[in-house]
Amino acid sequence: MNAHVLAIDQGTTGTRVMIIDHGGEVVGKAYSEFPQIYPQPGWVEHDPEVIWETTLKVMREALKNAGMQPSEITAIGITNQRETTVLWEKDTLKPVHNAIVWQCRRSAAICDDLKRDGHEDLFRKKTGLLLDAYFSGTKVKWLLDTIPGLRSRATAGDIAFGTIDSWLIAKLTRGKLHITDYTNASRTLMFNIHDKAWDDELLRVLDVPSAMLPRVVSSAEIVGSTDPGVTGAAIPIAGIAGDQQAALFGQGCFDEGQAKNTYGTGCFLLLNVGSKMVAPANGLILTLACNETGKPSYALEGSVFIAGAVIQWLRDGLGLITDAAQTQAIAESVSDTHGVYMVPAFAGLGAPHWDMYARGAILGITRSTTRAHIVRAALEGIAFQVKDLVGAFEECTGAAFSDLKVDGGACRNDFLMQFQSDILGCTVDRSQHIESTGMGAAFLAGIATGFWTSGSEVRTLRGSDAVFVPKVDRETRERQYAGWKNSISRVKSTNETA
Repeated sequence: MNAHVLAIDQGTTGTRVMIIDHGGEVVGKAYSEFPQIYPQPGWVEHDPEVIWETTLKVMREALKNAGMQPSEITAIGITNQRETTVLWEKDTLKPVHNAIVWQCRRSAAICDDLKRDGHEDLFRKKTGLLLDAYFSGTKVKWLLDTIPGLRSRATAGDIAFGTIDSWLIAKLTRGKLHITDYTNASRTLMFNIHDKAWDDELLRVLDVPSAMLPRVVSSAEIVGSTDPGVTGAAIPIAGIAGDQQAALFGQGCFDEGQAKNTYGTGCFLLLNVGSKMVAPANGLILTLACNETGKPSYALEGSVFIAGAVIQWLRDGLGLITDAAQTQAIAESVSDTHGVYMVPAFAGLGAPHWDMYARGAILGITRSTTRAHIVRAALEGIAFQVKDLVGAFEECTGAAFSDLKVDGGACRNDFLMQFQSDILGCTVDRSQHIESTGMGAAFLAGIATGFWTSGSEVRTLRGSDAVFVPKVDRETRERQYAGWKNSISRVKSTNETA
């Protein structure tokens, strides 16, 4: 048996590749950012070819850094930014448009029309999702409605739809495979999570041809191999999962009642509910995740659209920092924010608010406000959004959180994690594997190929890097959170069509 699994973690702002040994250690890795495209306010795109080129580059760099050849890889696991939508020509693998990113708001009006036409309950019952521009289905409809002749080509079977996992697999296999997994399919507004199949009624409402949809497979399954001309060897593709479900698996949360929060570009809190069809409430959604064998199970999810992305904005948009790592020391240089709150609703508000038209704001600025106060307010704003999510989960399930497992790049920030523990009033347990999304993809591929024998085995590989416990009293916590709730009320839209 070859001794390593390769994980592709294709995220919103960059692609990371990790090579992992049987003991769960990362022996080689590489990462590269790629450009974000903003055609107009609220719109976000990626160039699919740049995503592919970046992915191939970091795969090669990771192998080089590990001192390994492609033939030494047992399997590839792929995890990806979810909902981001790509359409391409099946025969040429040429994209017909830039990818429309999950953050993009361009299909908000389509969602409004579907709601006005009385379809909201239909989508909610069949998909577990809300009618929001976040999800893939209305992005597909926008492309088909906008590009002349595209719908007829899609009906004829010439055009493929996929989320980023499907796109990468098509490129890795030179078009031989057009597939996705259950977790990614469940994010499209076109997939029935009860029947675990594409839904003809939903497709008719969206006017999306079924011929363009990928085949759906389990998250841990050998589905084929890469083309040797692309990767240097025929490597089995054996793990596929959307990034948040992969992180849930990577944190060992494949049993009912276990939860994790990932601090990436956004924040995503998932609670495994096993085989239960829990009725989501309080702005939460029901989605498909993985049990310990990689087969579909259910999870409640709450999504925050902007988390780590606000740190990137401090760097690239405002020029207040040159590196994300600076934010901890800057935030700790002041004792508080001097009453400043930042609500990073750059792409609207996700759970539990679901306001597509809300926009970001910095509130409470006075003449004494400094760079440090704004940086600290940005970090606190991430934690406050997670507090909103936890409150929604506790109301929905009737059970309080005693601890929260965390991962993702932004959770490296000790200030953020301590403030998160303080504002939640519970323990925050940071995994030793910050990039749990990639670890989850690797674990799924490893289980499919027998590299690891079970979920129980991979759970032992997680480990804790640090545990944060609350250091403030209840009165302080409630006062700070009251200020946040007042601030977020000010950015909410008053008119859906505004």
